[in-house]
Amino acid sequence: MVRFFKISLVLVSILLTSSCATYRPGNTENICEIFRGETDWYEAAVDANEEWGTPIWVMMAIMHQESRFIHDSRAPRDYVLGFIPWGYKSSAYGFAQAKDEVWGEYQDQVDGGADRDDFADAISFIGWYTHRTQRRLNVSKWDAYNQYLAYHEGQGGYSRGSYRSKSWLLKVAKKVQNKSNLFNQQLKSCKSELDDEIDSWF
Repeated sequence: MVRFFKISLVLVSILLTSSCATYRPGNTENICEIFRGETDWYEAAVDANEEWGTPIWVMMAIMHQESRFIHDSRAPRDYVLGFIPWGYKSSAYGFAQAKDEVWGEYQDQVDGGADRDDFADAISFIGWYTHRTQRRLNVSKWDAYNQYLAYHEGQGGYSRGSYRSKSWLLKVAKKVQNKSNLFNQQLKSCKSELDDEIDSWF
């Protein structure tokens, strides 16, 4: 009986872990619905905010733009002769679309076991990167527009002004800013509810 109980607990744990790993919000335009669907995500976002100081809505707006919250999102494929698949255009992968090199830096400095397809690790990465941007380039963590430009171009590219000749990227950064503003307003309406949900587990 005890063995059966232990096996049951393991199976339930596996099922819960699996559902969290593959969770994708039905409505990616509403931060309240995103977090209501998976309160572990909200807890991870709160943890990232407390560790790095970047507002939840800024981190979530960047992630929304990068992957639409698809855990195994990849850069587009490359093709040889126009039709033979040959790898990907970049190593960007996961929720945060982090490339191999900068993800390696995050692992070296913060968490060696972090995975790009894990939401908690990905949002912590975005917090870490925006924190580093603020320290290196004096870009406010509340400034979703310029934080996204530095996120996309890299901090070196941003400092050189590489984004100035990319009108399409400036439009995308404006979209991220607008999404950040929207997420901020939405979160105000459900934050206490989400906080209560987390507290109820303790």
